[in-house]
Amino acid sequence: MTAAPDVWIYPERKDALPTGLDAWGAAASGIVTGAGRRLAAPLRDRLDLRAVLRAMARLEAAPDAPVTPAARARIRRRGLDRSAAREALALAADAVRRELGFAPRRVQLLGALAMLRGRLIEMDTGEGKTVTAALAAAAAALAGIPVHVVTVNDYLAERDARTLGPVYNRLGLSVAAILEGQEPATRRAIYRSDIVYGANNEFAFDYLRDRIGFGAEGPQGLRQRLRRVTAPDMSETPAVMRGLHFAIVDEADSVLVDEARTPLIISRRSDPEAEADLAHRALAVARALQRHRHFTLIEDERRIRLTSEGRAEIGRMTAGDAAPWTSVIRREELARQALTALLVFHAGEHYVVADGKIQIVDEYTGRLQPDRSWSDGMHQLVEAKEGVEITGQNIAVARMTYQRFFRRYRLLAGMTGTAREVTGELFDVYGLATVRIRPHRRSRLRSRRTRYLRTQKAKWQAVVASAAAEAAKGRPVLIGTRSVSASQTVSAALDRAGLAHRVLNAQTEAESAEIIAEAGQSGRITVATNMAGRGVDIALGPGVAAKGGLHVILTERHDAGRIDRQLAGRAGRRGEAGSHQAILSLQDPLLDVVAAPALKVCARLPLIGLAPRQKLFRKAQRRAERSHARMRRDLVRQDQRLGQLLAFTGGLE
Repeated sequence: MTAAPDVWIYPERKDALPTGLDAWGAAASGIVTGAGRRLAAPLRDRLDLRAVLRAMARLEAAPDAPVTPAARARIRRRGLDRSAAREALALAADAVRRELGFAPRRVQLLGALAMLRGRLIEMDTGEGKTVTAALAAAAAALAGIPVHVVTVNDYLAERDARTLGPVYNRLGLSVAAILEGQEPATRRAIYRSDIVYGANNEFAFDYLRDRIGFGAEGPQGLRQRLRRVTAPDMSETPAVMRGLHFAIVDEADSVLVDEARTPLIISRRSDPEAEADLAHRALAVARALQRHRHFTLIEDERRIRLTSEGRAEIGRMTAGDAAPWTSVIRREELARQALTALLVFHAGEHYVVADGKIQIVDEYTGRLQPDRSWSDGMHQLVEAKEGVEITGQNIAVARMTYQRFFRRYRLLAGMTGTAREVTGELFDVYGLATVRIRPHRRSRLRSRRTRYLRTQKAKWQAVVASAAAEAAKGRPVLIGTRSVSASQTVSAALDRAGLAHRVLNAQTEAESAEIIAEAGQSGRITVATNMAGRGVDIALGPGVAAKGGLHVILTERHDAGRIDRQLAGRAGRRGEAGSHQAILSLQDPLLDVVAAPALKVCARLPLIGLAPRQKLFRKAQRRAERSHARMRRDLVRQDQRLGQLLAFTGGLE
């Protein structure tokens, strides 16, 4: 990869997934090419690592001086060829040593080398992925390539940009963070930095807005090429970003897989009064329908299926109503959506009611998404269901999926601690090969046998007893829950037992930094949703490691096993002592998707029930994972068809 071109050119890779025979050919070619690369990679990596370590030794012996302009110019001329990558990485590692007080480890250097080649690396939690990304970002930026470091939220983006700022500044590089609420002029200035940190949705929506500004012809159209000639001043460009050069995606499985089920939409508002009338009428129709007679709920797909009798009943109830009830397709869809709002979307799990508004809770991070709303009228139906003020519906003006967005980066890399379950999908969709980086230290994290209780009440009693026993030993305890309501249930049980604790969920997000800072202290009990999962480092207090370190209690299985591993990985970081245990119940909501009555009966038997219980939870989790993977594949296919249609009609793709 060469140095970055003029920002006016707005570089990006053409997004085109192969189809039909081309797809088979690409897959076969990828298998052969990937096998060859995997065979050659170990030798090449060892040679490159030795070269970087030799260069680091020379720099360590040199006086403490900033990187010279001559060195930066030399690397920039060569771009990121193999020799320049080694030199740039050694300079970045030396800057980390001098500014942060420690030398990057071999595993971090290997990870950075892999990402500079466009790979996704899997590193264990606590192995220093943040510094690994900084090494790769600095090396690429020294070569003149603008870098986007993609995080899962604003907090991490701002924290990492601030913490690593001295390293980048020592190398003569500028760094900034894109945050929610910044004005376009501010964002445009930030994107002129060499390295930009930001949450995935911030980058994606800025790109989508730029696409709207460029129009249907895109950034390489005739109008934009004429603008470069007639108006060389950058202030005249409609773009905020300067193209898609190189992205390093932190927690890549979360961003590229979990988040990829939700399309990115820029919209305009409809009339709130009309939406209120429609929502209340739809809910009235839905409440009059009978389950099993008029409709069925497909639990694992969170989907409503109307029966023929149900369709007839909807037609009878809405006879004489004005549009859109006069349309058979539209009235049945409205009824399905209203039933979904009533039966599938639950307060405390999918959303909370705060300040008289419906605020979505992100399923994977546990954080509030105050500026997000569900599409196609679903948000208005939930507002009507909860009796809050009904807002206008967001009507799509432009739309894009994360798959299409990230495939447009000229170079894409990533890192995560949990990639093995989705390596095939990451390669098929993004062309990202996964490289496993062995840990610097052997893990001391201990996994205790999962406990399966028959009822929710028994589960919460066991959770409280386990937390009390571990806290009495002086160990900090983290109790993980899937939802806000579950965290409140645990908190109430701990209160009844007289156990002091803190709760971290979407409703206490403002206190998150303080709660996390205290969570590793001796005897501390913390109840948390997924907000305490990805990217959270719980530092152990004095003497805690000798007492066994952090103990994590998982109170439910998630839809994806990767999320369970992320939460368990809060303990035992950096080779420290730690443990985790799952305490589950046969009444957990995850099991609702499994229709296996005989297996469920066996699971309740006292002596032979262990194996059936294990099988039930494995089956439920795998079914949920398959369902989500199917939804992502359908979304990719739908987006491809939409892109082809818009390209044919001259619309925005």
